[in-house]
Amino acid sequence: MAGQVIGHAADAAAHGVDLVPIVALLGAGVIAVPLFRRLGLGSVLGYLAAGLLLGPSGIGLINDPASVLAAAELGVVMFLFIIGLEMEPQRLWSLRKQIFGLGAIQVVGCGALLTGAGVLLGFDPVVAFVAGMGFVLTSTAIVMQILGERGELATESGQKMVSILLLEDLAIVPLLAIVAFLSPSTGDESLWARTVGFGIAIGAVLLLIFLGRRIMNPFFSLMAQARVQEVMTAAALLVVLGAALLFQASGLSMAMGAFLAGVLLSTSTFKHQLEADVEPFRGLLLGLFFLAVGMSLDLSVVAANWGIIALSVVVYMALKAGAIYGLARLLKSDHGEALERAVLMGQGGEFAFVLYTTSAAAGLIDGPTNAIFTAVVIISMVVTPFAMIPMRWFMPKPTQSFDGVEKADGLSARILIIGFGRFGQIASQPLLAMRHSVSIIDNDTDMIRAAAQIGFKVHYGDGTRLDILRAAGAGTADLILVCTDKPDQTTRIAELLRNEFPLARVMARAFDRQHAIQLVRIGVEYQRRELFDSALTFGGEAIRMLGAETQQVEDVLEGVRNRDSQRFELQLNGNDWRELGQLLLSNAREQAREGGVAVSDESAEEAIGESSRQEPGAA
Repeated sequence: MAGQVIGHAADAAAHGVDLVPIVALLGAGVIAVPLFRRLGLGSVLGYLAAGLLLGPSGIGLINDPASVLAAAELGVVMFLFIIGLEMEPQRLWSLRKQIFGLGAIQVVGCGALLTGAGVLLGFDPVVAFVAGMGFVLTSTAIVMQILGERGELATESGQKMVSILLLEDLAIVPLLAIVAFLSPSTGDESLWARTVGFGIAIGAVLLLIFLGRRIMNPFFSLMAQARVQEVMTAAALLVVLGAALLFQASGLSMAMGAFLAGVLLSTSTFKHQLEADVEPFRGLLLGLFFLAVGMSLDLSVVAANWGIIALSVVVYMALKAGAIYGLARLLKSDHGEALERAVLMGQGGEFAFVLYTTSAAAGLIDGPTNAIFTAVVIISMVVTPFAMIPMRWFMPKPTQSFDGVEKADGLSARILIIGFGRFGQIASQPLLAMRHSVSIIDNDTDMIRAAAQIGFKVHYGDGTRLDILRAAGAGTADLILVCTDKPDQTTRIAELLRNEFPLARVMARAFDRQHAIQLVRIGVEYQRRELFDSALTFGGEAIRMLGAETQQVEDVLEGVRNRDSQRFELQLNGNDWRELGQLLLSNAREQAREGGVAVSDESAEEAIGESSRQEPGAA
């Protein structure tokens, strides 16, 4: 026995760890994801495509995607833990109607519709039920990833989708119980086993709630006293994986165990530390999950059964999306929200694999049927990012309500301000303090109503339109301040003002140095880069806190302003970087002499080389 152990150890030492699949997975993700995101197809499709390439249906570098998928499911587990951290119990309770109302209606309605479609496609009723209910379970990972990338998780429509996804994740528990009940081997003994299993599941939930409320906070306090970062990281992973293991051993979903653990810790003082510790693992494992899903797509099965698979994908996705859209409209959602929910949630999900595998083990479906259903779900997951592209054509264009908003017409103040965001609001205050007559226009109706609540009279108007500028009084204004926040918009307004109202003096907010040069060349009398003064003041306070006297701070800031002005003039006059470099060199030497620091020509020229390689408009 000892000889065998030594032999295995020697063999492992000789061969080492097989890094080729690991490097291939990391490389595929690193290359595919940025490429697909740049093409506007999203990171999820990038992972799926990379997995398909590496799997048995591609180059065959990884021949056992099931083993990868089993480990990668931890990414979904950790993702739901982080979602749980954001769902405080009070907030979760406020969503109870959406979770158990909207979610239950969607699951039951779509499930019945898809089961009927399965029967019409020629499947036995029980098989059709398994196929339909599996497809009902939307991919939590895909929808959450897309919502997160678009910054819509916290929106009202995003919260509704999250609520439905949570109910669908919960639905896997009764669905697995139904599969066991429908199993051909079901009898009195299995009924007793199911009763015991239900009791164990309830016990696991109660145990996790007890641990979360009574044990976890003291546990993390104890870990924090060790003041060792890796100990806290290990403790965070222990809680996530421990909760997942508890629920898995009880016949429940690992992801739901992690989600409940996150909810219980959402009010903990360690919430943000836990999120920071788990996030890197979540990102890597979730990406690995999508890679594994792509690898699991067996193109030979698709080729042998392409007719039924293609028909099933089209029928199931169309019916599910149509049902979701209809239910959303029935429950008072607008067209845009309903359409977005239908497209995003029209695919099958990862829990379908669990349901299909369990059904095959219970004898409800055979191996080839399981492979067909799995292929249908995977293809639907692959299709979803593509379906989002034409969705934009059917989404309603955003409209603004003009309730309580007056349009610019017949204004005649001496000063016109175009754009009343943060910059325009601050710029207007000295003018108003001196009691100048000011007219203000902006094209954001929400901002106009908000400004009215604090006493500002702002009229609606798009400054890029000549007729609006005339109506706003640009032809009679002595001074026009262009304070819009989009560089191209500011440039367009400045061009219109110079061409149509040459007598008006124009001041403009510049985005960066290059934009400022463009505005000066157009003919703007005064421009100011939006961050220049605030950043300069910030830097001045930094050296003050480091011990500089008030006069020193003022001298340094004045020197920076002068050098910036010199560089600006050089660039404005079209001088090349060699002349600018010489100016920077002399300035560097002068500043060093003023500060009593010896600077060699080599070090100064090296610093200039770094500056000259930067974009001219960077600041």
